[in-house]
Amino acid sequence: MEAETSWTHYPYNYITTTYITEAEPYSEQSDDDETTKDQTLSIDSLLPDDLLERILSFLPIASIFRAGTVCKRWNEIVSSRRFLWNFSNNNNNYVSQKPWYFMFTSTDDPSGYLYDPVIKKWYTFDLPCIETSNWFVASSCGLVCFMDNDCRNKIYVSNPITKQWRRLIEPPGHKSTDYTALSTSMNRAKQSYSVSVVKSKQVPGDFFQWELSIHLYSSETMTWTTSLTDVLTGWRGGDESVIIKNVLYFLIYSTGGSDHRHGLIASNLSSSSSTSSLMRSFITMPCSLTCGRLMNLKERLVVVGGIGKQDRPDIIKGIGIWCLREGGREWQEMARMPQRYFQGFGELDDVFASSGADDMVYIQSYGSPALLTFDMKLKCWKWSQKCPVSKKFPLQLFTGFSFEPRLEIAP
Repeated sequence: MEAETSWTHYPYNYITTTYITEAEPYSEQSDDDETTKDQTLSIDSLLPDDLLERILSFLPIASIFRAGTVCKRWNEIVSSRRFLWNFSNNNNNYVSQKPWYFMFTSTDDPSGYLYDPVIKKWYTFDLPCIETSNWFVASSCGLVCFMDNDCRNKIYVSNPITKQWRRLIEPPGHKSTDYTALSTSMNRAKQSYSVSVVKSKQVPGDFFQWELSIHLYSSETMTWTTSLTDVLTGWRGGDESVIIKNVLYFLIYSTGGSDHRHGLIASNLSSSSSTSSLMRSFITMPCSLTCGRLMNLKERLVVVGGIGKQDRPDIIKGIGIWCLREGGREWQEMARMPQRYFQGFGELDDVFASSGADDMVYIQSYGSPALLTFDMKLKCWKWSQKCPVSKKFPLQLFTGFSFEPRLEIAP
């Protein structure tokens, strides 16, 4: 099975630079009577710009790229800042647009396929900036942030759809860390964003103590600040974090002495204190988890986690979805994956990939290209259209991430 079409056939610069020359209206004159004319006019030439813009705004995003190649007039409309902003704020269009999912199909390079759940199609797609599939990835409101997994000092913020990107200056803190968590948050009203990097490094000679620091980048000041440093005992940082309403949530992992393998820290990024104890904001996880994935769904903290067996907590027996209640301490169970879907993954490891936005959650096994979706609003589980890639060897790994497709957002 092959991808429906290649996204590279409709790059964003087609909208801004390339179009088909507008044709002259066709007319036919009779040799016998020159006063008799039969003219054929295109319908869109009769419509004013604002009405045509309104009609085009109901198209799926993938179709906007094709519309920009029709003629000069359409190109100018769909590439205007007013259209791009109205398109993303069109209530009817917003309902129809859902977060997309990019699936890496190789561990050596960042190649892969992009899934649009609205029209249920996969596209071959090239990501900007990223060099290998093991880079850290975080997304928010159309922006996707990438960080290399080697030196962890190359950080890019990009809009994958428009291919616009910016490299950030190197963050402060330890040059080499044992664990790092990346997250980003976009403020659409201000058209600004922040990027958070949580670094965790073992105290030399002491496995139970870990230095942890939080570094925050602001696009408004274009600078990094170290918002907090602390030393954790019996816990270390990891690679899961998310920003919601200016609060940074990140998972910590037990190094011994705790009944739970995971815990959650909530750090208020508005706080001026840089030396407060992180464990004061410790939140217990809903149950013993084999792994946990954090995501921001409509400004709510949602955790997708592997549920461990009672006698073997490191062995997965199911997958659950929980939402942190308004008070910030208690969990509400939203759903548990039905057994038929859990078994549909085949051999599911105790860890897996999961991300989401709006009301959509994606879940993917590292050992299979199968992709499962869960609609938080409709409480509906559904397999995606089959990805046009097959497993070529037993140890081949698959992973991915979701992001909101937006045209008006720029880094």
